Amino acid sequence: MAQIYGLGVPVLFLIVIGVALFSAAIKILREYERAVVFTLGRFEAVKGPGLVLLIPVIQQMVRVDLRTQVLEIPTQDVISLDNVSMKVDAVLYFNVVEPERAIIKVQDFLPATKMLAQTTLRAVLGQHTLDDMLSERKKLSSDVQSIVDVQTELWGIKVTNVELRTMDLTENMIRAIAKQAEAERDRRAKVIHAEAEFQAAQKLVDAARILGSVPSAMQLRYLQTLAEIGAEQNSTVIFPMPLDVVRPFLQLMDSAARASLIAEQPDPAGVVAAH
Repeated sequence: MAQIYGLGVPVLFLIVIGVALFSAAIKILREYERAVVFTLGRFEAVKGPGLVLLIPVIQQMVRVDLRTQVLEIPTQDVISLDNVSMKVDAVLYFNVVEPERAIIKVQDFLPATKMLAQTTLRAVLGQHTLDDMLSERKKLSSDVQSIVDVQTELWGIKVTNVELRTMDLTENMIRAIAKQAEAERDRRAKVIHAEAEFQAAQKLVDAARILGSVPSAMQLRYLQTLAEIGAEQNSTVIFPMPLDVVRPFLQLMDSAARASLIAEQPDPAGVVAAH
């Protein structure tokens, strides 16, 4: 029994070593995974998916996920171009397109991409006013995405999208924006009212010009006004007389006044004869 036991320990040890070497030599990668293989510390190749055979101890590999990853950018304190303080957070979508660069060119691409997105977000938003941030969020997101994508290209990373999620303002700024919006609405209302008054005055001028050019049209307008007044059952009716109708009477009255003045004046010839 001692002899069997003595022979059993080395066999078990060899079995354990064999299983460990076998597990180290054979790797299975999923469809979305790639293996960056190093031989004695030097980059050899990118392998996968499927079965990957490695030389134990001599070769090592690093798994890289090629799927699109979502990276939340923590809330950042941003000061706009017009000195408005706010808190902004965003979401960044990216995926690894060159696994060897993602492993060799940067120590850890996940935190590196996150830090780069944070600093870029603050820098881009700081170059715009509050109104631009609120009205052009798509453009700002595109600017951040393009800048981060250019810098992460050296790491073999493709940034596909950046979305600004929330923009939190202080209570004082919210009240100020509300007052500004109310003042803008009042301004627009006054402008619209002034434009309406101008158009109405212009139409009245056009109507007066037309009525003045055709006297009969003016008389018809008088008759229409009288009909409207009569329909309202007023107790007093003011009848507007056309100037063309009144003018002959005025001329007769003026002629009669002149004749009376001439009759009242003494005759100079008669006065001379009496003397």
